[in-house]
Amino acid sequence: PPTSSLPPLVRLALCSTEQVSDAFQNLRAIYCRNTFSVAPTLLRKHLPNHLLHDKSVPDSGYASADDEDEGGADSPEVEVESDAFDIDVLRSDAFERDFATRWLTGFIARSDVWVTSVDSDARAALVDDAASILAAFAGDDEEEALTRRFTFEGGIDVELNDAPLLTEDHTSVGLQSWGSSILLAERLCANPHAFGLSIRQDQTSLRVLELGAGTGLLSIVAAKILRAQRLDDTTSIVVATDYHPSVLANLRSNVTTNFGTVDGLLVVRALDWQYPVHDGPFALPFGVILAADVIYHPEHARWIKKCAEHLLTRPDDVSVGGIFWLIIPLRPTGRHEGMSNTVEEVFPQVSQQDRDSTVHTSKLELVILDMQKLARHEGVGRADEGGYKLYRIGW
Repeated sequence: PPTSSLPPLVRLALCSTEQVSDAFQNLRAIYCRNTFSVAPTLLRKHLPNHLLHDKSVPDSGYASADDEDEGGADSPEVEVESDAFDIDVLRSDAFERDFATRWLTGFIARSDVWVTSVDSDARAALVDDAASILAAFAGDDEEEALTRRFTFEGGIDVELNDAPLLTEDHTSVGLQSWGSSILLAERLCANPHAFGLSIRQDQTSLRVLELGAGTGLLSIVAAKILRAQRLDDTTSIVVATDYHPSVLANLRSNVTTNFGTVDGLLVVRALDWQYPVHDGPFALPFGVILAADVIYHPEHARWIKKCAEHLLTRPDDVSVGGIFWLIIPLRPTGRHEGMSNTVEEVFPQVSQQDRDSTVHTSKLELVILDMQKLARHEGVGRADEGGYKLYRIGW
């Protein structure tokens, strides 16, 4: 059971990668029947006969009081060992499940300490594994979704459904709102004009595209900003895109929650970066493109650049063209380590002088016009995010 198999969190720094991996394997064997299976012998060790806990037990090490005492309490001594047990009884033990949930939550909170240079990739993967197991716990509950409410400057209120990650599909990351989208949304609301979300001098309509919209936070915020300026009375449009079917379904639900069943200002469409189809709302270019935390593979930056080259408004005699705003987290360790570097490998950086000399020529290319480093906000984002980079990309 978790109370005897999970190491005290106050001693997490002393735990090896193998110890934590074995503990997670045991948790999956108990609680994740549809995603993992292990030999039954793993479930036969140190099982106390008393499964329904009505006796006091030592703390897991998750409580803040344990931060003061690195000695911590060990898992309870097992007085009776059973050769076999009913796995369903253990799985239904509310105390054990709650203990495991609190332990995993505490593990993720302390992960930045445990993920060191030693086995950093493997340890970062185990942090993801912990999140996956927690998602599996949520998936077993009837109320598995989390409703999040955001209030931004300018009276912009957003309500989102953050669904648990699909434990069988790691590509479903768009089911949850990530820290980078929250930070960019704050900036959009604080200064819409700086991001091109304001009434234009020529009174032309504004077309906004979000790549990898996920829960739709940026698209919903952009649409509400335009509505506040009465730009929804024109042909202005915000197009929220993603690829994963489950993400698109949740995205449509969030749009309905915030705008009702019929609203032409904000629409949801599928878009495959690798093989984009340029019809429907993608037949015309966009003046503003938004993207947050969309680089999870070395090829993603290259695919996104090709999409932006086709979809971003090009400069003409009266305009310098559209702007692509891209924000990405800096992950110094783990499977996504260094992904931020792929952006700067694909999009060259130029000075304003170089841009002025080429913007009206036939040799147009999307380049990084400006980059701003943003600090991580307490309580926002994952433990493996060491900050963010906000790129302003244009022709």
